[in-house]
Amino acid sequence: MKFAFTSLLNFLLFISAFGQENSGDRVARIKATLPVIEKMYNEYAEKNHFPAVAFGIVADGELVMSGATGFSEIATETKASPGSLFRIASMSKSVTAMGILALRKEGKLKLDDRAFLYIPELKDMPSLTSDAPAITIRHLLTHQAGFPEDNPWGDRQLDTKDEQLIELIKKGISFSNVPGVTYEYSNLGFAMLGKIISNVSGQPYQDYINEVVFKKLGMTNTIWEYTKAPANLLAHGYRFEDELWKEEELEHDGTYGAMGGLITSIDDFSKYVSFHLSAWPPSNDPEMGPVSRSDVREMQMPWNFSYLNAQYKYPNGRPCAMASAYGYGLRWSRDCEGRTGIGHTGGLPGFGSQWQILPEYGIGILAHANRTYAGMANINTAVLDTIITLAGLKPLPVEVSAILRQRKDALLKLLPHWEGAEQSGIFAENFFPDRSVNHRKQELDAILTQTGNVTGSTEIKAENQLRGSFLLNCSNGNVRVFFTLSPENPALIQQLDFSLAK
Repeated sequence: MKFAFTSLLNFLLFISAFGQENSGDRVARIKATLPVIEKMYNEYAEKNHFPAVAFGIVADGELVMSGATGFSEIATETKASPGSLFRIASMSKSVTAMGILALRKEGKLKLDDRAFLYIPELKDMPSLTSDAPAITIRHLLTHQAGFPEDNPWGDRQLDTKDEQLIELIKKGISFSNVPGVTYEYSNLGFAMLGKIISNVSGQPYQDYINEVVFKKLGMTNTIWEYTKAPANLLAHGYRFEDELWKEEELEHDGTYGAMGGLITSIDDFSKYVSFHLSAWPPSNDPEMGPVSRSDVREMQMPWNFSYLNAQYKYPNGRPCAMASAYGYGLRWSRDCEGRTGIGHTGGLPGFGSQWQILPEYGIGILAHANRTYAGMANINTAVLDTIITLAGLKPLPVEVSAILRQRKDALLKLLPHWEGAEQSGIFAENFFPDRSVNHRKQELDAILTQTGNVTGSTEIKAENQLRGSFLLNCSNGNVRVFFTLSPENPALIQQLDFSLAK
């Protein structure tokens, strides 16, 4: 592939100039990284023997760029595209979780309901111990049902029928733990969630998801059964073995589709990723999705912590500890820089995939490959890190609330002399008993001896609706002013700190 830039250095010079000229245009700066991103995916696919890779970047509510390399079918040399249909395996799990929350929205179940209320055969199933609690829907959503990790076995169960799942339950399931005490990844648990959706909705799981989730999001090219895919769009799966690509047999859809059966494209699944991004920040916008935005945020929360990787390094070698957890069919992570990532990987014989969003940055990524268990998480992490760097992206600012602005304006009338502060009515009852006005004035005066007289102030940088900071501009430097408000209404200043701005 030929690129418009002869070297990475030339590209970096271009993007720097572009960012300066169009600093407010996030999407344009993201799009300008495409040559570098394409190169990264092409090299990764070649190095790891992927027949094809398709990828997309979502930002500010839309698919802003996408691409593909290689063949979706080797024998016919059919070129992959963002419209190619890949099986995305466990990326399906959060869709199942969303289906459960849609049923909750309809008032048909609760997450802490015992699962046997909806799969009666579970009631008589022997537990691991006599004091084991009953499995709940929430246990299933968060991989805490006590089932053993079952990726090798579960990945071959895709076309299992409902009757076979019920027969498995009737025979008794082998537990590795009692429910509710630890995280252990379970495809079986999500197959049960699919069965609960079927039993509660009164229709096949797939039909319910199609109607309630995909139709609502405008996802018209996402399917479950590979035989329904147009031949020119279906990505075939391969294993790289003995220095050859060997085609994997595609599995038909079945009960375990709820854990990993989805077949979709970058173009179509990007709408689902955009919906997850739309939940941030919380807003008063009209609800447009299959579930509420608060439901989506609930899905994304870390409901159980799985591990801390203190030795984690970004693909460029930068050390940065990473904590990981699991939500409802979603993986959650937070790194040493405070970046929160939410998404899921997928892997089956013939396929590997991953999607992830960074809510604070308003950006998301998705990538599909057609080689057995193709690992896409590392490359996606590297791509996001590269886009953030090259496009100069910063965390999206928190909107400043009216009460923060009011309290800042009132503070500016009092500072730096504090005249009438105790009678101003803007401070909470703890404020002056915690520290007298004389001591507070002495603290600020000591800082002003270094920075000089106050000449103005900057806008507030909000941390949330009741906490933020701004700078007092001074003749020889700046003073950082941090304040946080009380829970009463109207909110009053309960904490106020001054420091030299660095």
